[in-house]
Amino acid sequence: MTTADLARSVATDSQPPAGLTDTERCLWLAKAGKWHEAHDLCQELGDQRAGAWIHAWLHREEGDFGNAGYWYARAGKSAPANRADLAAEWEQIASALLD
Repeated sequence: MTTADLARSVATDSQPPAGLTDTERCLWLAKAGKWHEAHDLCQELGDQRAGAWIHAWLHREEGDFGNAGYWYARAGKSAPANRADLAAEWEQIASALLD
């Protein structure tokens, strides 16, 4: 599934489509605003750096920038300078992990 496919699904579907990988499902849940479900799943991802990056994004979305910083470091990523552009960062994460 591509980033565009995943974003379209979030816009049109009430639930993640069947057959998604755990990473795709986690990104779907995060984009759909299902914070708790995404948060729980990102901690269980086999790819710990991917899970940490999504985890960081979720805490940034929540406004918990200190916790987000911890997870960005675990992911080997820098926290974005622009705290407000969550949609662009979701696209960046999804593109890096899916495309």
